[in-house]
Amino acid sequence: MSTENDMDAFVRRTRKFGLNIISLIVFGAVAGAAGLFVSGMNAPLPLQAGAAAAGVILAAILGTAPRVANQWEKAVVLRLGKFTGLKGPGLFWVLPFIDRVVMWIDGRVRTTGFAAEKTLTSDTVPVNVDAVLFWAVNDAEKAALKVEDYREAVAWAAQTALRDIIGKTDLAQMLMGRESIDVELQKLIDARTHDWGISVNSVEIRDVVIPPALEDAMSRQAQAEREKQARIILADAEVTISQKFSQASQQYKENSVALQLRSLNLLYEGMKEKTTLMVVPSTMVESMNVGAYAGLAALAKGNGDAKK
Repeated sequence: MSTENDMDAFVRRTRKFGLNIISLIVFGAVAGAAGLFVSGMNAPLPLQAGAAAAGVILAAILGTAPRVANQWEKAVVLRLGKFTGLKGPGLFWVLPFIDRVVMWIDGRVRTTGFAAEKTLTSDTVPVNVDAVLFWAVNDAEKAALKVEDYREAVAWAAQTALRDIIGKTDLAQMLMGRESIDVELQKLIDARTHDWGISVNSVEIRDVVIPPALEDAMSRQAQAEREKQARIILADAEVTISQKFSQASQQYKENSVALQLRSLNLLYEGMKEKTTLMVVPSTMVESMNVGAYAGLAALAKGNGDAKK
């Protein structure tokens, strides 16, 4: 990490003094021409040395005239302290000691993370909110001349806007309606940064942290709500079952044979299990001759066990 930072610092210093490949070419050409001129002079040695030094100084000065801006950059140029225009991308020229490149504006989309800690919602709940801002410079002139440090200004504008939005929103809406909050937050930040030549592409809330005690209470509330729904579903099922039994009782009331067949079926299903103990009322045995069927079922079961 330190190596990358040192490299970035070196690049910034070289760009500040205008050092690039074109500068080296200009310096070499002027210095070479000065050397040829000095070598052809018929003058004393001190005079030739002075001419050579003057040629090197002139080559160094002219070498700072060419500047190179990357494809995504704009160079802000001041001439004697007055804004003259934006240069780049590509090769451009400045007048040494008269023109000055005071800022390089990056036009690519940037990301800025910002947060609001222990901010009260509209229902007085302290929350910690983390968000990320996607923005870009759409007017390099305004970004350079209207605000001192547009990066820091964007970060502070985003943070204060987030606090304003949190103060106007209740906790439930913040937890469930993040998309609408993102849109509202984007509009608010964009309105504040528009005069600085900054356009906000999008804002995304990454995380909303609530107090642990409130989180535990909300968890218990959710569990109670799910238990309530389960009980309601079970009660609805009981109502449906009772309605079906009521319809079946009407059918059995009108058809005694159907009732006997259903009773025998229940008895048979129960006696198929080896460990099942069936208790049958005596009135049922007498009225439907269940005893005979039960005996036959037991006899069949005993024969099956004997064969095994």
